[in-house]
Amino acid sequence: MKAVIDEKIPYLKEALVEMGVDVVALPGVEIKKDDLIDADVLFVRTRTKCNEALLSGCKVRFIGTATIGYDHIDAGYCRENGIVWTNAPGCNAGAVLQYVQSVIYSWARDNGCCVRGLTLGIVGVGEIGARVAAWANGVGMKVLLNDPPKADAGMPGLVSLAEIAEKCDIITFHPTLNLAGSYRSFHLADKSFFDSLCCCKLLINASRGEVVDNAALLYALENGRVGCAALDVWENEPSISIPLLKKAYVATPHIAGYSLEGKMNATSIVLDKFVHFINYKGAVPRLSLDAPERLLVEAMSEQEALLSIYMPLFDTAVLKRMPEDFEKLRNNYKLRREPSAYIIKLSGK
Repeated sequence: MKAVIDEKIPYLKEALVEMGVDVVALPGVEIKKDDLIDADVLFVRTRTKCNEALLSGCKVRFIGTATIGYDHIDAGYCRENGIVWTNAPGCNAGAVLQYVQSVIYSWARDNGCCVRGLTLGIVGVGEIGARVAAWANGVGMKVLLNDPPKADAGMPGLVSLAEIAEKCDIITFHPTLNLAGSYRSFHLADKSFFDSLCCCKLLINASRGEVVDNAALLYALENGRVGCAALDVWENEPSISIPLLKKAYVATPHIAGYSLEGKMNATSIVLDKFVHFINYKGAVPRLSLDAPERLLVEAMSEQEALLSIYMPLFDTAVLKRMPEDFEKLRNNYKLRREPSAYIIKLSGK
């Protein structure tokens, strides 16, 4: 059996080789049809568009994407051609939570305010949005949740996007990208949304770039409708808007979910689903993570501790200095560790 994999999926090659699979590892953006002619399985990230142009004439029957998102997979084509595909839901929820925490804490520190008492609007209440909500409630923020699909399914306590726009000091986006349909999220934050904002001091997007109309956001920043923006995802990646990059408070190259724990989770999830697909009877390789070098973190507060573990402004400085290297910075990003990997001792308590 032959597998073609994105070379940046950690530990996957070693695990597959141990299982006796013939593995070809390539940069995700360079995987082409010719590479797949005799491949049985394909493991990708978001940069590999799995559609008819790539897959027609190939014998690939299983695709695993080591990501939460799956808008890069043509599900209709796969279904019509007998290709099973799977993603890794929830794999990097802890990493994106860490990113959002650090962005909010950094902004609060730089603006001399406390997060307690602020109103946080969360758009998209999947695993990431739910984790952000639990944390925000725990630190004394008022939380408003918006998720039309879950509202229609009967989830209580949700509010409209209009109420989010009216009442929230901070708004963070975590919906699935839907280009059309009843739950269309493409340009969910558009000019009319920004015109309706009343008190948005910080807007965060760590979902998909197309959820936020980048031109409309730039206009809103220039005209004071939005105080600050923190963007990990952008329209037209890697050719991002330089004016918007310059205006953004936090600007990172699509790495919010790039923790070592998140990557390992993704690898484990797609590997398990592959094992089930081929009905593998042998021992499945399991790789464990070592503790980080700086195991103990001593700080006066959670804010100080989390910012000492991850400071998004460092990544921002690099991207603002080298925006043309967006893809290179993303592909060569040194995976950070999540707070759960550390022993945190708060001396202020």
